[in-house]
Amino acid sequence: MLPSSRIAIHRADYMEIELKLALSPAFAARFKRHPLLAGIQSERRRLHSIYFDTPDFALTRRMIALRLRRVGYHWVQTLKAAAPSVGALSSRPEWEARVMGNTPDLAVLAPEALALLAGIDLAGLAPVFVTEVKRTTWRVAVNETVMEIALDQGEIRAGEAAAPAIHPVSEIELELKSGPPDGLFDAALSLLEQVPLRIDSRSKAALGYRLAGVVKPAPSKAVWPKPRPARPAGMAWTALVEAALAQLVDNLPGFLEQPDEIEYLHQVRVALRRLMGLARLLDRPEPRWLAPLRQHMAALNPARDWDVFLRETLPRLDWPQDTAFLEHAATQAGAARQAAQDDLSSPEFTRAVLRLGQSLLTPPAIPMNASTWATEVLARRWKDVRRRGKALSDSDAETCHRLRIAVKKLRYASDALANLYGKRGGKALARLENLQESLGELNDLVVAERLMRMLARTCPEAAFSAGHVLGLLGAEAKRPSASRRKISRELAAFKPFWKAP
Repeated sequence: MLPSSRIAIHRADYMEIELKLALSPAFAARFKRHPLLAGIQSERRRLHSIYFDTPDFALTRRMIALRLRRVGYHWVQTLKAAAPSVGALSSRPEWEARVMGNTPDLAVLAPEALALLAGIDLAGLAPVFVTEVKRTTWRVAVNETVMEIALDQGEIRAGEAAAPAIHPVSEIELELKSGPPDGLFDAALSLLEQVPLRIDSRSKAALGYRLAGVVKPAPSKAVWPKPRPARPAGMAWTALVEAALAQLVDNLPGFLEQPDEIEYLHQVRVALRRLMGLARLLDRPEPRWLAPLRQHMAALNPARDWDVFLRETLPRLDWPQDTAFLEHAATQAGAARQAAQDDLSSPEFTRAVLRLGQSLLTPPAIPMNASTWATEVLARRWKDVRRRGKALSDSDAETCHRLRIAVKKLRYASDALANLYGKRGGKALARLENLQESLGELNDLVVAERLMRMLARTCPEAAFSAGHVLGLLGAEAKRPSASRRKISRELAAFKPFWKAP
């Protein structure tokens, strides 16, 4: 029997499945009037939560959150473990219990939860940050799905009580209570028809640790899963799409909050390209979500083009420094970056991501195992690269562009599927990366030329310098084709790693 100072666990080994979306405070009233919530009695609570960690932040490093929350006259302790987020949908194991007082009581944790804490010195647990939230909840049923929809408004505080660092909170959560998770997406899409929502799957814990300086935000790269060769191909494909979608979702807040950190935008575009590439691996009609992603990718391209020009292409040219020209170019880059932010903040983009996430609940039917499917896919991609490579001697811009696209498709497919072949793909992947970079450098000159012609038309004051840069770009393009010779060598040396040794 537990001592009197403890209360037995009332929710153990619980898997929380929820959708989390950001909502501007200006639209909170409209959200509450949404027809989906009409006639449903809401419940309002004030939630005061304290998040704990060790002095060396061992829990954070293991991606574990330990929280005490005041609920009425009681304190509820919650331990949450890490789990992947897919297009704002997240699922993670959670253990919850009532405790006496506002200090952690680890003795009430289930054995599975305690196993996560093995090897951690928990003697120095201390508060790291607090959250103060006004929560309004509705119990909603959509078809066979029962969920709790919550509106959270408040703030996260970290640091000294006299002058804390503060992060505002304004978000909605749709938490599955029973039935299929498909209904969560249906409800979110319905809400989106009248209320602008943004994709932001960051938990309050993640925001709090960042606010406290424990975690430094950084762009996220794709972490590809390791599917078993005998696994059904449709399930393997779905896991790959989930990984690319997670990369997209993880980098969105960084770009929207820190647009000058261009690596966030780069990783967003990489994730979109990977998603589009994976969609084209299916021998079936294109997924419905592919066309919207193409449109959003097109909206992001100008921002990336200007960043590459200013930070990579222009420094390679021997041109006289012209402050006015740089200011005009920087203005164009800033406008393109703002347009990219507007696109990623739009309801249309949120809708595209939600529909993509919803589609992943049902893997496609591919009548073969992952290994057989991957080998067929890579062989087709390599055949296209070889065909494009044979025309490289013509070496016009269009030929290089088509070869670059074919190489990019092969590289993204190889990146995604290489784990099926163990270590065999290591050198081949590095060679493909070098090949793509060489082709990319040639393409950067073409893009830079287009940007300079546009700048000369739209900014007459910058026309002279833009013309000068155009001349330098033309000379660069006419230099002896060392890059093309390198490309030919890389193509000749490439060994298809998917073929049996």
